[in-house]
Amino acid sequence: MKKSKGFTLVELIIVIVIVGILSIVAVPIYRGYTKKAIATEAKTLLGSIATSQKVYYAEFGMFIPTGGTIGYFKELDIDARANKYFPDYSSTANNTGTKTFTAIVVGDNASAASGITLQMIGSEEGTTTTLSTGLD
Repeated sequence: MKKSKGFTLVELIIVIVIVGILSIVAVPIYRGYTKKAIATEAKTLLGSIATSQKVYYAEFGMFIPTGGTIGYFKELDIDARANKYFPDYSSTANNTGTKTFTAIVVGDNASAASGITLQMIGSEEGTTTTLSTGLD
């Protein structure tokens, strides 16, 4: 009797089912990693804002607000316009009582960063707190 070479239909179906199950599990995990990688651009921008605000505070004794959502702010010397996912930011300041600033970056709606928002709150003591949404 000759031995046949190749795969049977049952073996092929089992392989297809296994590949399907792996892809169902792997795709959401991949998307989560992708969003976290995209968020590093926002974290870098927030770090730059925090550093600039601290330098401004050391020189003038107060934090400075940006006055809305912008891509470039001369006083802080931060230019976010070249960023792929987070091309603008906003920063508010509270200079009464305990002085604080709040910086917010929102993902560009036309990119993979849509729905990602990161917020940083900094204080005159030098502490910063970062909050994020859209990074499930």
